[in-house]
Amino acid sequence: MSTLVITDLRANVLTEDGPKEILKGVNLTIKPGEIHAIMGPNGSGKSTLAYAIAGHPKYEITSGSVTLDGVELSELSVDERAKAGLYLAMQYPVEVPGVSVSNFLRTAKTALDGEAPKVRTWVKDVEKALANLQLDKSFAARSVNEGFSGGEKKRHEIAQLQLLNPKAAILDETDSGLDIDALKVVAEGVNQYAAAGDKAVALITHYTRILRYIEPTYVHVFVGGQIVESGGKELGEKLEAEGYEQYVSAIANA
Repeated sequence: MSTLVITDLRANVLTEDGPKEILKGVNLTIKPGEIHAIMGPNGSGKSTLAYAIAGHPKYEITSGSVTLDGVELSELSVDERAKAGLYLAMQYPVEVPGVSVSNFLRTAKTALDGEAPKVRTWVKDVEKALANLQLDKSFAARSVNEGFSGGEKKRHEIAQLQLLNPKAAILDETDSGLDIDALKVVAEGVNQYAAAGDKAVALITHYTRILRYIEPTYVHVFVGGQIVESGGKELGEKLEAEGYEQYVSAIANA
């Protein structure tokens, strides 16, 4: 069972002009089996939240804590956070020329489990995960994300999620740039991962359309580096109808 707890988290982004505070006291608890949609406009700090939790070197946690099953992630290196059970699906997946998808995934799985998966069963597992995301098995031999379309990159991210099976997943705008068919495939992949009921999922997004296919336990409005309102799925419907302007104005006038 996996619980992700974020307590009064503050973080800076490191710029050429020095550190700039982006996160201004984020509090969030995601219990096992819960999917939390974190929604907000561009520049609100949603991706900073994802990268700070994952340990991106450009983002510096200045105070507060992030724990996964009681383990303080902010004290760990990036690879140690992954071994502790954290997964980040990136908004812009990077290309890794010369490294095949199959070798990349097997290396990652070996690092997480402490032992290499058996080759025969692993090949079948990879092919099954790719098929689940409607990717041909030939993708296993291709370099990671090289020459992939935007939709193929996002589907590959969710195939990784299913194979690595982390305790907690942060999905940073996984729906961005997807057509409706790819969105449905990606959403079903996330639902399959979450179906076990023991995972914590943070779904970061601008738009409510993905919430038509992934049922959130809670929806949070994220503006000005903090959560300003929380509710159920109906809050997402309110955002669809009214947008973020009232929240942005409230923060600007505070």
